Parts: sequence; C-alpha cells; structure tokens
Amino acid sequence: MSSTTATARPSRLARLSQSRNGLGLLFMLPAAAFLLCFLTYPLFLGVWLGFTDTTIGRTGVFIGLENYAWLFDDPVFWLSVYNTVLYTTVASVLKFGLGLWLALILNEHLPFKTFFRAIILLPWVVPTVLSALAFWWIYDSQFSIISWVLMQWGWIDTPINFLGDPNNARAAVIAANVWRGIPFVAISLLAGLQTIPQSLNEAAALDGATSWQRFTKITLPLLTPIIAVVMTFSVLFTFTDFQLIYVLTRGGPVNATHLMATLSFQRAIPGGQLGEGAAIAVAMIPFLLAAILFSFFGLQRRKWQQGGAD
Repeated sequence: MSSTTATARPSRLARLSQSRNGLGLLFMLPAAAFLLCFLTYPLFLGVWLGFTDTTIGRTGVFIGLENYAWLFDDPVFWLSVYNTVLYTTVASVLKFGLGLWLALILNEHLPFKTFFRAIILLPWVVPTVLSALAFWWIYDSQFSIISWVLMQWGWIDTPINFLGDPNNARAAVIAANVWRGIPFVAISLLAGLQTIPQSLNEAAALDGATSWQRFTKITLPLLTPIIAVVMTFSVLFTFTDFQLIYVLTRGGPVNATHLMATLSFQRAIPGGQLGEGAAIAVAMIPFLLAAILFSFFGLQRRKWQQGGAD
C-alpha cells in the first residue's frame, strides 16, 4: 500500500518541472552560476581588496578606510574624477546629438539606405585598440594629417601638439570616443524611430504641424524610453573607458587624461598597489549606480513609457 502511494505521488523534481516558476528558476541557474563566478566574485574581491594594503606578491592585512582616506587627499585622484566626469559628460552629449541627427537621416527614404546603415557600424565593430592606434597616427605631433591639411590651407604655421598639451589631449580623446560611440547611439535610436507609427506624423502633417513640431511633440516623446536606455549604456561605456585612453595617452600629459579606470589600473598593476587600485575602482561604483538607477526608475513611470510628461 505504501509502495503504491509513493509511486502515485509525483516526485519533487517532477513537481518542479511542472511548475512555471520552478521551471523558470531551473533555466536561470546556469546564467546565475556564470554571473556568480565571473561578476559577483570579482566585484566582492575588489571591494575587499580596497580595505586592505595588498600589493603584488604580498598578501595584505585589513586596514579599514585608510586607502579611501589617502585618496581623499590625493590631487591626482581628484583630477582623474574631474577628467572622468568631463569626458563622460561632453562625449555623451555629443554622441546623443550627432547620433540622433544621424538616426533621423537614416530613417528617411534615401538611396542605398541599407548600405549606409551597414557602413555606419564600422567605427563600432572595429576593435578599440585598432581605432586608438589609428587616432594615435592622426594626432601625431609631426606627421598628423590634420595638421598637414590645416598648414596647406594656411590656417596654421606649425603642427598642432594634440597629445602633448593638456587641453588638446582632453579634446582629442573625447573626439576619438565620440567617433567610436556614435554608431551605437545612431543605430539604437534608428530602431526606436522605426517603431513609431508613421500614421501619427501623417495625421499631424495634415493638421498643419511643421517638421519641428512633429519632432518635438511626437517623435521625441515617443522615443524617450529608448533614449533613456541607450544613453544609460552610453554613459556606462564612456565612464568605464580604458582601452582608448591607455593606448592614446596612458593618462598623460601630466595626468591630464587619466580617467578613474586608467588610474586604477596604473596604481594596481604597474604600481603594484592592489589595494589602492581597488579602492579607486570601487569609488567608481556610486557614479555607475546613479546612472543605472536614473534609467531604471525613470522607465517605471507609466507616463514616460507612453511618451508623456510626469
């Protein structure tokens, strides 16, 4: 009797496979394990190292907030914070403006439109190091193509020192980042533009609305949720940029282009101060979290999702 009852009663695994929530949890386990191993563990390890005096080749001891107190009085760290905020803000604004303009153009009925959409992706798909090397040649202090053209036109007398002057170097790395990031913004916004019903613009045009009125009253509000997501990713990519800066300037001249990511690497690996480098990396988290939370909570607003105002 007991054997028959046990056989009739479904096993725990069978009940789990028949449950929709349980089955979803089962399918999520591999991805969760991957994230735990390759994202969560390194994150907590970095946080822990920030509270120690660990160096390369020597296991450190817990020192509390000493690394952060030292960074608070470090002018190079605050210069890297300034550079990171300036770099992220200017590059993100330029990428949004130029990317939206390019998306609007590509959304029109143009000849060879598919070809142009494919070409526009090239700066994004080319490896970052190759792009940085190309810009390094473009910005060369003696053989820069930009300086050569301007000298041929008679606009300047001597080559421009793009990467040797602090202000020029900041502008140069921002320009390189904008060139590389525009395709991501443009193609993403183009996908959003194609979800907007054309009938809305046609009806507004019949009612006498100008192109600017249709853009500000229809296109831009309906595109707002896409803009929030795209610019959140753009800000995250720009804020954590490392390869472009490290190949072009390595943080120079005189730390003028050091971002928090490059300074963290320099202090941790070449400098050997793992604890200090980890503390700089952890200091980036509040900025990144603010960008993520802005997008997340903004997208929860139903009126924003529907293209309206709060």
